[in-house]
Amino acid sequence: MTAVLAFCALAMASCFSSEKKSGTQSATDDASQFVTLTDAVPDAILEIRYFGTYNFVGQRIDGYEEPTALLTKQAADSLRAVSDDVMQQGYRLKIYDAYRPQRGVDHFVRWAADIPDTLMKRYFYPDLDKSVLFEQEYIYEKSGHTRGSTVDLTLFDMATEKELDMGGTFDWFGPESHPDFCGNPETGEYTGDNSKSPAGRSITAEQFRHRMVLRQAMLRHGFKALDSEWWHFTLKDEPFPDTYFTFPVRQLKQ
Repeated sequence: MTAVLAFCALAMASCFSSEKKSGTQSATDDASQFVTLTDAVPDAILEIRYFGTYNFVGQRIDGYEEPTALLTKQAADSLRAVSDDVMQQGYRLKIYDAYRPQRGVDHFVRWAADIPDTLMKRYFYPDLDKSVLFEQEYIYEKSGHTRGSTVDLTLFDMATEKELDMGGTFDWFGPESHPDFCGNPETGEYTGDNSKSPAGRSITAEQFRHRMVLRQAMLRHGFKALDSEWWHFTLKDEPFPDTYFTFPVRQLKQ
């Protein structure tokens, strides 16, 4: 009974937070305004974390039927411009996630409410008690990804043939993932201020600069950043700001 009550309380809290951010919402399984990301951005590399098991849940996420990425046509067009930009700097885009079906978000909510399940804690949230994930807004009942114009990504260095070192992993739950960790993202200045890290972690000036290369390229081409995740960007003029899509992630038919 205690576990059930805890789930209800947490779910209500996360729902309240998302309603404040999103307003009236509608749901649909119409994929006609979406494209397969690699059709629009052929130079992009895919590592769809939620299709596999290396993610904070530790299993494939509901709704991810194929290891592909989908975006609205408008977001994909803007991401192509980002790709062309960073290619000139010697990088390629590496995609972790894009459109996320509502059933995937629901899977996150169920997992977050299952407090004893800490299989991947040491990899993604070693400094947090899992019970605070709703309270600290790491998990919501609604996600911007489900609107189809949000993407999680990093940079791949063509010279070294490795991911650019960002000083932290995708989906790390903690202040170390914030764009302003150890620096000012508005000016690009590295400060080394790691006072928000509960474990005294830090990133180097080079790692902060790498984060800024990605951020600045995304902002130049019509995306906006999130203040809690260096890898997360949403198209400013997203075409479906009040719609949450439900179709699964799989290759779209031409």
